[in-house]
Amino acid sequence: MDQNPDDSEARAAALEAGRLLFARTWDFVTSVARYDQLVPPKGVEVAFAGRSNVGKSSLINAVTGRNGLARTSNTPGRTQLLNFFSTSDFGGAEPITIVDMPGYGYAEAPKKTVDAWTSLIFDYLRGRPNLRRVFVLVDARHGLKGNDLAALKALDTAAVTYQIVLTKADKVKPPALEKLIRQTQEEIGRRPAAFPVVLATSSEKGTGLAELRATIAELGGFVAPALPR
Repeated sequence: MDQNPDDSEARAAALEAGRLLFARTWDFVTSVARYDQLVPPKGVEVAFAGRSNVGKSSLINAVTGRNGLARTSNTPGRTQLLNFFSTSDFGGAEPITIVDMPGYGYAEAPKKTVDAWTSLIFDYLRGRPNLRRVFVLVDARHGLKGNDLAALKALDTAAVTYQIVLTKADKVKPPALEKLIRQTQEEIGRRPAAFPVVLATSSEKGTGLAELRATIAELGGFVAPALPR
């Protein structure tokens, strides 16, 4: 079936809006360890969540085009704070902020530390009125694991819209990746807060980055909806 020209044009506009948004300089804003340290809500926030070794910081750096913006580490569980990134150049529009959430599933951290992370995350999810979407990152080599499913259940309970973003898609052969996307869509299709479109990305190869940028630009109101929202 031929694609509707209007849909094609809208998609191109969304991709261009995403390119322009992330052509700007993005910077670190602040880190918080407690809910009462959060700055007042302003504009739109989108959060990145995932297992502690899923490549979350690498994806944030790739999306923003700023190597070293989000601190990467070979040590799982290094991100223990809510880290906020934004740009000061929005041309009069409301700002968009990216929030890097502490990784989950790192069993070697002290229980007291894990409890503090958990409390901070849940307080943020339940109490942040301008949080538009949580991008839940899942390693394409492994698919949804037990602690991923637990995180999705928590997001469903908190009634926070989330979207699955597969990372390291370049490490999986195309047929296996397509199968994983179908399986993931089937799994989240039964979940009330899940957004039905699964994005496949690679920080190394750049796969899917344009679509992710466009999605964030749309959530921030920088372009009329074109990609599925």
